[in-house]
This record gives sequence, structure tokens and C-alpha cells, in this order.
Amino acid sequence: MSSGSKGAKKSQGRAAGGGGYAKSGKPRPGTGGYGKHKLEGKGPTPPAELRPGHPAQKAAAARAKAAAAGRTARPRPTSAPAQERAAERRDDGPEMVAGRNPVVESLRARVPAMALYVTGRAQEDERVTESVQLAAGAGIAVLETSMMELDRLTGNAVHQGVALRVRPYDYAHPEDLLTERPRQTPPLIVALDGVTDPRNLGAVVRSAAAFGASGVVVPARRSAGVTAGAWKASAGALARLPVARVTNLTRALEAYKQQGLFVAGLDAEGSVDVHEMPIADGPMVLVVGSEGRGLSRIVAEACDIIVSIPMASGMESLNAGIAASIALYEIASVRAAKR
Repeated sequence: MSSGSKGAKKSQGRAAGGGGYAKSGKPRPGTGGYGKHKLEGKGPTPPAELRPGHPAQKAAAARAKAAAAGRTARPRPTSAPAQERAAERRDDGPEMVAGRNPVVESLRARVPAMALYVTGRAQEDERVTESVQLAAGAGIAVLETSMMELDRLTGNAVHQGVALRVRPYDYAHPEDLLTERPRQTPPLIVALDGVTDPRNLGAVVRSAAAFGASGVVVPARRSAGVTAGAWKASAGALARLPVARVTNLTRALEAYKQQGLFVAGLDAEGSVDVHEMPIADGPMVLVVGSEGRGLSRIVAEACDIIVSIPMASGMESLNAGIAASIALYEIASVRAAKR
């Protein structure tokens, strides 16, 4: 064959192959779906928020980034009273709930969240599928991420390929609780002293909302805050009843007393039965201590009266959630009889 004919065939191959040489020989047979690269289904089509490059996914990522940037904005200098008030309202930053069961349970309980992070492989689990559906239905950004990034976001927790960023809680100021009540109804505020379990906080908020309280007060230190666990235990009551956080609980109680409220401490060592509380029909604060330890000495000294729940001899103390429910029911009964 001449060199001219070889050059012609090469130029024809380049034209047919879009710049490369044309393949020669017979086409290779397929595997019929039984070879190394057999055909496999990829499952249901993920929602638009989870498809990389989709406009909806980009918009969700932008919303999550903007929300995170807004939370990290530097506050302006304020006066000393304003700084203390800001400290009482300041949130603890977003919380990360990790793991397939905790995440889906939080979404079922409608815990306010900013973003749901999911790895590609985790989407094969039905709990993760439900989490994605619940998040999308609640308007929560659904972001696809890597295992390495989830390790960083959750502090190397056991996340199983999914994590939920819970929205920080906006605490009220203690003075705001005096206005959060129906007209012609004496204020009833619940304060917690040394209660460190968020589930107890959620249970107290649920009972306080059910029996007509205007809010709950918690200390900023050595006390449970509003977390995903508190949201779940409150059964949605945290969306209706405000929680205030104070830097000094004793000082807050003294401020309430100066505004005409009586303070009753609930403790197993109290000398007055809770159903005989003489101040139940007036403006008051009910202080609930921790299980086992009860009220701290300094908080007990700030109370006008210490009441207890009568129980059979030999029985252990009740946890904060149950004790608060019983006391609030007694107070509500007295107030209903006075109407």
C-alpha cells in the first residue's frame, strides 16, 4: 500500500472520530448484565435539593450559608445593663444532632432546624429517606456532603452519614414573662435550679404551658438549655411558651419579688404541703430544684416559702418534671376555684 493511501485512511479516521483515530476491528460483545459491571438500579430519584448542581440544591446551600453567616455577625458595643441583657438572651450556637434515629425523631417532633446533611450512601436507608422528606416538607435545606465533612461538623460523633443542624433558641428576657399572660390573670412563672437534663426542662415547659404559666426561667450556667432533647420532650410546647435565661437566678428572683411576686420553692424538705400553699392564687414564682439535691442553699434563702409534695415514707424524690407537674396542677386548681 502506498504512503498516500495510508495518509488518506488516517485523515478519514480523524474526521470520523472527532479529532482522534477511528477504532478498528469488531465491536466487543456486552456482558448481558452478568459481568463485573452488571446493571444495578440506583434507587428512587433524590429530591432536587439533594442533586449536585441542581438550582434547588444551590439555592438551599446558599440559604444555609447565609443563615450561618448571620449567626456569626459581630455584635456592636453596648452599655453594661444592655450587655447583661444580651448575655441572658444569647444562644449557644447551632446544635448538631447526629445519627439516623436521633435525626428522624427530631424531624418528626418538628424541632426547628437549619439544614440536614446527608452522604450519598446513607440515602439508601429508609430512616434517612424519611428524614429527607420531612426536612423538605418543613422547608429545611437538604445538603449532600462527605463523610469527612460530617466528621468535622459533628466533632467525630457516630453520625451514620446523616446529621441535623438545629436552629439556636432565642431566649426571652425574664421581664418579658410578666407580659406573656392573659389579662386579669396573676402571673405564674416557673424557675429551675440546677436541673441539668434537657428532657426535664422540656417536660416542665410542657406542664407549664398546660397549667397556665407565662414562662420558664433557667440559669445560664450549670443548667439545661433548650436543645433538641428539650424540644422533643416539650411536645411542641416550646413553640408556645417562652424560656428566659438569667446570669444569676437569685438576683432574678429578688427582682420578681420587687415587682410584687411571691416566690415558692419546691423541695422535699419543705414544711408546707403543696396543696395548702397560701400564695397559689396570687402572682408567684415556683422554683423547682434538681432531683436528689433539691434547692441550693442560696436559692432557698431567696424563697418566701418552701413547699413539699407529700409522699409515702421510704419513697425516693420525684424528678423535676413530675414534681413541677404536680405543683402546677395544685396551683391551677386553686386558681380555678377562685374564679
